Amino acid sequence: MYGTDDAGDGNTDARARGSWNRRRFVGALAGAAAVVTVPSPAPPEEPGADGTAAGGTSSEAGGGKQAPESRPAHRADSGPHPLYLGTYTSGENGGKGIGKASYDPETGAITGAGVLAAVPDPSFLAVHPDGRTLYAVDERDDGAVTAVRLADGTVLGSRSTGGSAPCHVSVHPGGRWLLSANYGSGSVAVHPLDASGAPGERTALVTHTAPPPGPGQQGPHAHQFLTAPDGEHVLAVDLGTDTVYTYRLDTAHGTLTEVSRATARPGAGPRHLTFHPGGRYAYLANEVDDTVAVCAYDAASGRLTIGEPQSSGSRDGVTNYPAEFVVSADGAYAFLANRGDNTVARYAVEDDGARLRLLGTVPVEGDFPRQIALSPDGGLLFAANQRSGTVSVFRVDGGELRLAGEPFASPVAVCAVPL
Repeated sequence: MYGTDDAGDGNTDARARGSWNRRRFVGALAGAAAVVTVPSPAPPEEPGADGTAAGGTSSEAGGGKQAPESRPAHRADSGPHPLYLGTYTSGENGGKGIGKASYDPETGAITGAGVLAAVPDPSFLAVHPDGRTLYAVDERDDGAVTAVRLADGTVLGSRSTGGSAPCHVSVHPGGRWLLSANYGSGSVAVHPLDASGAPGERTALVTHTAPPPGPGQQGPHAHQFLTAPDGEHVLAVDLGTDTVYTYRLDTAHGTLTEVSRATARPGAGPRHLTFHPGGRYAYLANEVDDTVAVCAYDAASGRLTIGEPQSSGSRDGVTNYPAEFVVSADGAYAFLANRGDNTVARYAVEDDGARLRLLGTVPVEGDFPRQIALSPDGGLLFAANQRSGTVSVFRVDGGELRLAGEPFASPVAVCAVPL
Protein backbone atom coordinates (compact mmCIF):
# COMPACT_ATOMS: atom_id res chain seq x y z
CA MET A 1 0.00 0.00 0.00
CA TYR A 2 1.22 3.50 -0.68
CA GLY A 3 0.87 6.28 1.83
CA THR A 4 -1.36 9.32 1.62
CA ASP A 5 0.50 12.53 2.41
CA ASP A 6 -1.09 15.57 3.98
CA ALA A 7 -1.29 18.72 1.90
CA GLY A 8 1.44 21.23 2.47
CA ASP A 9 1.63 23.88 -0.22
CA GLY A 10 -1.79 25.46 -0.69
CA ASN A 11 -2.91 27.20 -3.86
CA THR A 12 -0.66 28.86 -6.38
CA ASP A 13 -1.09 30.51 -9.76
CA ALA A 14 2.50 29.86 -10.81
CA ARG A 15 2.76 28.10 -14.15
CA ALA A 16 5.20 25.22 -14.46
CA ARG A 17 5.17 24.50 -18.16
CA GLY A 18 6.37 21.05 -19.20
CA SER A 19 6.54 19.11 -22.42
CA TRP A 20 3.18 17.67 -23.43
CA ASN A 21 4.26 16.10 -26.69
CA ARG A 22 4.44 12.61 -25.22
CA ARG A 23 0.82 12.68 -24.06
CA ARG A 24 -0.56 13.98 -27.32
CA PHE A 25 1.58 12.22 -29.86
CA VAL A 26 2.15 8.87 -28.21
CA GLY A 27 -0.96 7.83 -30.11
CA ALA A 28 0.58 8.81 -33.44
CA LEU A 29 3.56 6.44 -33.05
CA ALA A 30 3.60 3.50 -34.60
CA GLY A 31 -6.69 -12.81 -25.89
CA ALA A 32 -8.07 -13.69 -22.61
CA ALA A 33 -6.04 -13.05 -19.48
CA ALA A 34 -5.53 -15.28 -16.49
CA VAL A 35 -7.83 -14.67 -13.56
CA VAL A 36 -6.18 -12.15 -11.22
CA THR A 37 -7.61 -10.72 -8.03
CA VAL A 38 -6.94 -7.05 -7.32
CA PRO A 39 -7.12 -6.30 -3.59
CA SER A 40 -7.83 -2.84 -2.24
CA PRO A 41 -6.19 -1.07 0.66
CA ALA A 42 -7.95 -1.24 4.00
CA PRO A 43 -11.38 0.38 3.69
CA PRO A 44 -12.09 3.64 5.50
CA GLU A 45 -13.71 3.24 8.89
CA GLU A 46 -16.83 5.16 7.91
CA PRO A 47 -18.92 4.72 4.76
CA GLY A 48 -19.10 7.41 2.11
CA ALA A 49 -21.65 10.19 2.19
CA ASP A 50 -24.07 8.12 0.14
CA GLY A 51 -23.91 5.13 2.48
CA THR A 52 -23.25 1.48 1.74
CA ALA A 53 -21.74 0.52 -1.61
CA ALA A 54 -24.07 -0.89 -4.19
CA GLY A 55 -23.80 -3.77 -6.61
CA GLY A 56 -20.58 -5.77 -6.13
CA THR A 57 -20.45 -8.82 -3.89
CA SER A 58 -17.72 -11.20 -2.83
CA SER A 59 -16.36 -13.87 -5.15
CA GLU A 60 -16.17 -17.58 -4.39
CA ALA A 61 -12.41 -17.20 -4.18
CA GLY A 62 -12.96 -14.74 -1.36
CA GLY A 63 -15.50 -16.92 0.39
CA GLY A 64 -18.69 -15.25 -0.83
CA LYS A 65 -21.02 -14.97 -3.79
CA GLN A 66 -20.05 -14.28 -7.37
CA ALA A 67 -20.70 -10.77 -8.65
CA PRO A 68 -24.25 -10.56 -9.98
CA GLU A 69 -24.80 -10.38 -13.71
CA SER A 70 -25.38 -6.82 -14.84
CA ARG A 71 -28.12 -6.59 -17.46
CA PRO A 72 -29.08 -3.20 -18.85
CA ALA A 73 -32.69 -2.17 -18.79
CA HIS A 74 -34.40 -2.04 -22.18
CA ARG A 75 -34.43 1.50 -23.49
CA ALA A 76 -38.01 2.64 -24.00
CA ASP A 77 -36.95 5.25 -26.55
CA SER A 78 -35.28 3.03 -29.16
CA GLY A 79 -34.78 5.68 -31.85
CA PRO A 80 -31.38 7.12 -32.83
CA HIS A 81 -29.41 8.80 -30.04
CA PRO A 82 -26.70 11.46 -30.32
CA LEU A 83 -23.00 10.64 -30.27
CA TYR A 84 -20.37 13.38 -30.00
CA LEU A 85 -16.75 12.82 -30.99
CA GLY A 86 -13.52 14.46 -29.88
CA THR A 87 -10.50 14.75 -32.17
CA TYR A 88 -7.37 16.71 -32.97
CA THR A 89 -7.89 19.29 -35.70
CA SER A 90 -4.25 20.35 -36.05
CA GLY A 91 -2.84 16.88 -36.62
CA GLU A 92 -2.43 15.12 -39.94
CA ASN A 93 -5.79 13.89 -41.27
CA GLY A 94 -7.47 15.34 -38.19
CA GLY A 95 -11.08 16.27 -37.69
CA LYS A 96 -12.82 19.58 -38.36
CA GLY A 97 -14.09 20.13 -34.83
CA ILE A 98 -16.47 18.35 -32.48
CA GLY A 99 -17.89 15.46 -34.49
CA LYS A 100 -21.60 14.67 -34.50
CA ALA A 101 -23.19 11.30 -35.27
CA SER A 102 -25.99 9.08 -33.97
CA TYR A 103 -26.23 5.49 -32.78
CA ASP A 104 -28.94 2.85 -32.52
CA PRO A 105 -29.24 1.86 -28.84
CA GLU A 106 -30.43 -1.63 -29.81
CA THR A 107 -27.82 -2.57 -32.44
CA GLY A 108 -25.00 -0.15 -31.65
CA ALA A 109 -24.77 0.92 -35.30
CA ILE A 110 -23.36 4.45 -35.76
CA THR A 111 -24.60 6.56 -38.64
CA GLY A 112 -24.05 10.03 -39.97
CA ALA A 113 -20.97 12.19 -39.71
CA GLY A 114 -20.82 15.92 -39.38
CA VAL A 115 -19.48 18.69 -37.19
CA LEU A 116 -21.34 20.15 -34.23
CA ALA A 117 -18.94 23.09 -33.86
CA ALA A 118 -15.53 23.99 -35.29
CA VAL A 119 -13.69 23.95 -31.97
CA PRO A 120 -9.87 23.65 -32.26
CA ASP A 121 -8.37 20.38 -30.97
CA PRO A 122 -11.39 19.26 -28.91
CA SER A 123 -9.64 16.20 -27.46
CA PHE A 124 -11.97 15.64 -24.49
CA LEU A 125 -15.69 16.33 -24.07
CA ALA A 126 -18.18 16.51 -21.20
CA VAL A 127 -21.91 17.24 -21.00
CA HIS A 128 -23.70 19.47 -18.48
CA PRO A 129 -25.99 17.56 -16.07
CA ASP A 130 -29.04 19.20 -17.67
CA GLY A 131 -28.04 17.76 -21.07
CA ARG A 132 -28.20 21.08 -22.91
CA THR A 133 -24.52 22.07 -23.16
CA LEU A 134 -21.38 20.25 -24.25
CA TYR A 135 -17.90 21.31 -23.12
CA ALA A 136 -14.62 20.71 -24.92
CA VAL A 137 -11.01 21.37 -24.05
CA ASP A 138 -9.03 23.21 -26.70
CA GLU A 139 -5.80 21.24 -26.32
CA ARG A 140 -3.27 23.82 -27.43
CA ASP A 141 -0.34 25.68 -25.90
CA ASP A 142 -2.73 28.47 -24.94
CA GLY A 143 -5.40 26.17 -23.56
CA ALA A 144 -9.10 26.92 -23.30
CA VAL A 145 -12.48 25.38 -22.56
CA THR A 146 -15.39 25.96 -24.94
CA ALA A 147 -19.13 25.59 -24.35
CA VAL A 148 -21.45 24.55 -27.19
CA ARG A 149 -25.26 24.50 -27.10
CA LEU A 150 -26.34 21.03 -28.22
CA ALA A 151 -29.67 22.14 -29.68
CA ASP A 152 -28.09 24.07 -32.54
CA GLY A 153 -24.29 23.94 -32.21
CA THR A 154 -23.98 27.56 -31.10
CA VAL A 155 -20.71 28.31 -29.36
CA LEU A 156 -21.68 29.95 -26.06
CA GLY A 157 -18.17 31.04 -25.19
CA SER A 158 -14.54 30.05 -24.60
CA ARG A 159 -12.33 30.80 -21.62
CA SER A 160 -8.62 30.36 -21.02
CA THR A 161 -7.71 27.53 -18.66
CA GLY A 162 -4.62 29.46 -17.58
CA GLY A 163 -2.34 26.67 -18.72
CA SER A 164 -1.16 24.62 -21.66
CA ALA A 165 -2.57 21.51 -23.30
CA PRO A 166 -5.77 20.97 -21.29
CA CYS A 167 -6.72 17.32 -21.72
CA HIS A 168 -9.71 16.76 -19.40
CA VAL A 169 -12.90 18.60 -18.52
CA SER A 170 -15.79 17.71 -16.23
CA VAL A 171 -18.83 19.43 -14.75
CA HIS A 172 -19.55 19.51 -11.04
CA PRO A 173 -22.86 17.64 -10.42
CA GLY A 174 -24.48 20.85 -9.19
CA GLY A 175 -24.03 22.30 -12.68
CA ARG A 176 -22.42 25.56 -11.56
CA TRP A 177 -18.71 24.79 -11.94
CA LEU A 178 -16.50 23.55 -14.78
CA LEU A 179 -13.30 21.69 -13.91
CA SER A 180 -10.34 21.31 -16.29
CA ALA A 181 -6.85 19.81 -16.16
CA ASN A 182 -3.85 21.33 -17.97
CA TYR A 183 -1.46 18.55 -18.91
CA GLY A 184 1.33 20.73 -20.25
CA SER A 185 1.58 23.09 -17.28
CA GLY A 186 0.47 20.64 -14.59
CA SER A 187 -2.39 22.75 -13.28
CA VAL A 188 -6.13 22.53 -12.65
CA ALA A 189 -8.72 25.26 -13.15
CA VAL A 190 -12.28 26.09 -12.10
CA HIS A 191 -14.73 28.21 -14.11
CA PRO A 192 -18.25 29.29 -13.10
CA LEU A 193 -21.15 28.42 -15.40
CA ASP A 194 -24.06 30.78 -15.94
CA ALA A 195 -27.70 29.84 -16.52
CA SER A 196 -27.09 29.37 -20.25
CA GLY A 197 -24.18 27.00 -19.59
CA ALA A 198 -21.52 29.49 -20.71
CA PRO A 199 -18.26 29.60 -18.70
CA GLY A 200 -17.16 32.74 -16.86
CA GLU A 201 -13.74 33.93 -15.76
CA ARG A 202 -11.66 31.47 -13.75
CA THR A 203 -12.21 31.38 -10.02
CA ALA A 204 -9.26 29.07 -9.29
CA LEU A 205 -6.00 27.93 -10.86
CA VAL A 206 -3.63 25.63 -8.96
CA THR A 207 -0.29 24.35 -10.25
CA HIS A 208 1.17 21.14 -8.83
CA THR A 209 4.61 22.21 -7.57
CA ALA A 210 5.21 19.26 -5.19
CA PRO A 211 6.18 16.49 -4.95
CA PRO A 212 8.98 16.57 -7.56
CA PRO A 213 8.33 14.98 -10.98
CA GLY A 214 8.48 11.21 -11.13
CA PRO A 215 11.09 9.16 -13.05
CA GLY A 216 11.29 10.22 -16.69
CA GLN A 217 8.98 13.22 -16.19
CA GLN A 218 9.99 16.84 -16.84
CA GLY A 219 7.31 18.34 -14.63
CA PRO A 220 3.75 17.97 -13.36
CA HIS A 221 1.16 16.75 -15.87
CA ALA A 222 -2.41 17.05 -14.62
CA HIS A 223 -4.41 14.50 -16.57
CA GLN A 224 -7.86 14.50 -14.96
CA PHE A 225 -9.98 16.69 -12.68
CA LEU A 226 -13.18 15.13 -11.35
CA THR A 227 -15.71 15.39 -8.52
CA ALA A 228 -15.89 12.76 -5.80
CA PRO A 229 -19.29 11.17 -5.07
CA ASP A 230 -19.67 13.31 -1.93
CA GLY A 231 -19.77 16.45 -4.11
CA GLU A 232 -17.59 18.43 -1.71
CA HIS A 233 -14.20 17.20 -2.90
CA VAL A 234 -12.57 17.31 -6.33
CA LEU A 235 -9.58 15.15 -7.25
CA ALA A 236 -6.76 15.92 -9.65
CA VAL A 237 -4.82 13.00 -11.12
CA ASP A 238 -1.26 14.05 -12.03
CA LEU A 239 0.81 11.72 -14.20
CA GLY A 240 3.99 13.76 -13.83
CA THR A 241 4.15 13.79 -10.01
CA ASP A 242 2.68 10.30 -9.48
CA THR A 243 0.09 11.89 -7.20
CA VAL A 244 -3.67 12.28 -6.83
CA TYR A 245 -4.49 15.60 -5.13
CA THR A 246 -7.74 16.14 -3.23
CA TYR A 247 -9.21 19.64 -2.98
CA ARG A 248 -12.25 20.93 -1.16
CA LEU A 249 -14.35 22.93 -3.61
CA ASP A 250 -16.11 25.99 -2.23
CA THR A 251 -19.36 25.69 -4.16
CA ALA A 252 -20.29 29.30 -3.36
CA HIS A 253 -17.11 30.91 -4.69
CA GLY A 254 -15.42 28.26 -6.85
CA THR A 255 -12.16 28.27 -4.90
CA LEU A 256 -9.99 25.26 -4.05
CA THR A 257 -8.31 24.23 -0.80
CA GLU A 258 -5.96 21.26 -0.91
CA VAL A 259 -6.74 18.72 1.82
CA SER A 260 -4.67 15.62 1.02
CA ARG A 261 -2.38 13.87 -1.43
CA ALA A 262 -2.25 10.21 -2.38
CA THR A 263 1.11 9.10 -3.74
CA ALA A 264 1.46 6.24 -6.22
CA ARG A 265 4.74 4.37 -6.53
CA PRO A 266 7.46 6.28 -8.42
CA GLY A 267 7.04 5.99 -12.17
CA ALA A 268 3.44 4.73 -12.07
CA GLY A 269 2.13 7.66 -14.10
CA PRO A 270 -1.48 7.80 -12.83
CA ARG A 271 -3.80 8.92 -15.62
CA HIS A 272 -7.45 8.26 -14.87
CA LEU A 273 -9.59 7.59 -11.77
CA THR A 274 -13.15 6.25 -11.71
CA PHE A 275 -15.32 5.86 -8.62
CA HIS A 276 -17.41 2.83 -7.74
CA PRO A 277 -21.11 3.84 -7.33
CA GLY A 278 -20.90 3.09 -3.61
CA GLY A 279 -18.47 5.97 -3.16
CA ARG A 280 -15.96 4.19 -0.89
CA TYR A 281 -13.64 2.85 -3.60
CA ALA A 282 -12.17 4.03 -6.89
CA TYR A 283 -10.08 2.46 -9.65
CA LEU A 284 -6.88 4.05 -10.94
CA ALA A 285 -5.29 3.48 -14.36
CA ASN A 286 -1.51 3.98 -14.33
CA GLU A 287 -0.33 4.85 -17.82
CA VAL A 288 3.44 4.67 -17.48
CA ASP A 289 3.98 1.38 -15.63
CA ASP A 290 0.99 -0.39 -17.23
CA THR A 291 -0.85 -1.20 -13.98
CA VAL A 292 -4.13 -0.54 -12.22
CA ALA A 293 -4.91 -0.06 -8.53
CA VAL A 294 -7.96 -0.19 -6.26
CA CYS A 295 -8.16 2.89 -4.03
CA ALA A 296 -10.03 3.43 -0.77
CA TYR A 297 -11.78 6.79 -0.36
CA ASP A 298 -12.97 8.51 2.81
CA ALA A 299 -15.69 11.04 2.03
CA ALA A 300 -15.42 12.88 5.34
CA SER A 301 -11.79 13.86 4.83
CA GLY A 302 -11.45 13.49 1.05
CA ARG A 303 -8.51 11.17 1.66
CA LEU A 304 -7.69 8.66 -1.09
CA THR A 305 -5.44 5.67 -0.36
CA ILE A 306 -3.89 3.92 -3.36
CA GLY A 307 -3.61 0.13 -3.24
CA GLU A 308 -0.98 -2.15 -4.69
CA PRO A 309 -0.37 -2.12 -8.48
CA GLN A 310 -2.02 -4.96 -10.37
CA SER A 311 -2.29 -6.23 -13.94
CA SER A 312 -4.03 -4.26 -16.68
CA GLY A 313 -4.55 -7.54 -18.55
CA SER A 314 -2.12 -6.60 -21.32
CA ARG A 315 -0.10 -9.35 -22.99
CA ASP A 316 3.53 -10.01 -22.10
CA GLY A 317 5.93 -8.20 -24.41
CA VAL A 318 3.37 -5.62 -25.57
CA THR A 319 4.03 -1.96 -24.79
CA ASN A 320 0.77 -0.83 -23.27
CA TYR A 321 -0.65 2.37 -21.79
CA PRO A 322 -3.85 1.94 -19.74
CA ALA A 323 -6.15 4.84 -20.57
CA GLU A 324 -9.53 4.92 -18.84
CA PHE A 325 -11.79 2.96 -16.50
CA VAL A 326 -15.59 2.88 -16.61
CA VAL A 327 -17.85 1.09 -14.11
CA SER A 328 -21.34 -0.30 -14.72
CA ALA A 329 -24.15 1.64 -13.01
CA ASP A 330 -24.87 -1.24 -10.63
CA GLY A 331 -21.19 -1.41 -9.66
CA ALA A 332 -20.83 -5.07 -10.65
CA TYR A 333 -18.29 -4.72 -13.48
CA ALA A 334 -15.47 -2.43 -14.57
CA PHE A 335 -13.86 -2.00 -17.98
CA LEU A 336 -10.43 -0.61 -18.87
CA ALA A 337 -9.12 0.71 -22.21
CA ASN A 338 -5.65 -0.62 -23.06
CA ARG A 339 -3.71 1.36 -25.67
CA GLY A 340 -1.03 -0.73 -27.34
CA ASP A 341 -2.56 -4.05 -26.34
CA ASN A 342 -5.62 -2.64 -28.17
CA THR A 343 -8.10 -4.33 -25.89
CA VAL A 344 -10.72 -3.61 -23.28
CA ALA A 345 -10.02 -5.45 -20.04
CA ARG A 346 -13.05 -6.81 -18.17
CA TYR A 347 -13.20 -6.97 -14.37
CA ALA A 348 -15.74 -8.31 -11.90
CA VAL A 349 -16.16 -5.92 -8.98
CA GLU A 350 -16.33 -7.73 -5.66
CA ASP A 351 -16.53 -7.08 -1.90
CA ASP A 352 -18.75 -4.01 -2.34
CA GLY A 353 -16.16 -2.40 -4.59
CA ALA A 354 -13.02 -3.32 -2.66
CA ARG A 355 -11.72 -5.89 -5.18
CA LEU A 356 -11.36 -6.23 -8.92
CA ARG A 357 -11.14 -9.68 -10.47
CA LEU A 358 -9.71 -9.69 -13.99
CA LEU A 359 -11.97 -11.72 -16.28
CA GLY A 360 -10.08 -11.27 -19.55
CA THR A 361 -9.70 -8.88 -22.45
CA VAL A 362 -11.55 -8.22 -25.70
CA PRO A 363 -9.86 -6.81 -28.85
CA VAL A 364 -11.23 -3.43 -29.93
CA GLU A 365 -10.63 -4.21 -33.63
CA GLY A 366 -8.94 -0.82 -33.83
CA ASP A 367 -5.67 0.83 -32.85
CA PHE A 368 -4.96 2.69 -29.60
CA PRO A 369 -8.28 2.98 -27.67
CA ARG A 370 -7.75 6.37 -26.04
CA GLN A 371 -11.12 6.60 -24.25
CA ILE A 372 -14.16 4.46 -23.49
CA ALA A 373 -17.71 5.32 -22.44
CA LEU A 374 -20.92 3.48 -21.58
CA SER A 375 -24.25 4.49 -23.09
CA PRO A 376 -26.71 5.99 -20.58
CA ASP A 377 -28.60 2.70 -20.28
CA GLY A 378 -25.38 0.72 -19.89
CA GLY A 379 -26.18 -1.53 -22.84
CA LEU A 380 -23.32 -0.36 -25.08
CA LEU A 381 -19.66 0.49 -24.65
CA PHE A 382 -17.88 2.86 -27.07
CA ALA A 383 -14.11 2.85 -27.63
CA ALA A 384 -12.44 5.77 -29.43
CA ASN A 385 -9.38 4.41 -31.28
CA GLN A 386 -6.89 7.21 -31.93
CA ARG A 387 -4.45 5.65 -34.39
CA SER A 388 -6.98 3.84 -36.58
CA GLY A 389 -9.44 6.76 -36.54
CA THR A 390 -12.37 4.56 -35.58
CA VAL A 391 -15.00 4.09 -32.88
CA SER A 392 -15.73 0.50 -31.85
CA VAL A 393 -19.06 -0.37 -30.22
CA PHE A 394 -19.68 -3.36 -27.95
CA ARG A 395 -22.90 -4.82 -26.59
CA VAL A 396 -22.60 -5.17 -22.83
CA ASP A 397 -24.09 -8.24 -21.16
CA GLY A 398 -22.96 -8.37 -17.57
CA GLY A 399 -19.17 -8.59 -17.76
CA GLU A 400 -19.23 -9.78 -21.37
CA LEU A 401 -18.50 -7.54 -24.36
CA ARG A 402 -19.48 -8.44 -27.92
CA LEU A 403 -18.46 -6.29 -30.87
CA ALA A 404 -21.49 -4.72 -32.55
CA GLY A 405 -20.60 -4.59 -36.24
CA GLU A 406 -17.67 -2.90 -37.95
CA PRO A 407 -15.96 0.06 -36.25
CA PHE A 408 -17.15 3.50 -37.37
CA ALA A 409 -14.62 5.73 -39.16
CA SER A 410 -13.96 9.03 -37.36
CA PRO A 411 -10.81 11.15 -37.90
CA VAL A 412 -8.29 10.80 -35.05
CA ALA A 413 -10.99 9.53 -32.69
CA VAL A 414 -9.88 10.34 -29.13
CA CYS A 415 -13.21 10.74 -27.31
CA ALA A 416 -16.76 9.43 -27.80
CA VAL A 417 -19.70 10.69 -25.72
CA PRO A 418 -23.03 8.85 -26.22
CA LEU A 419 -26.25 10.46 -24.96
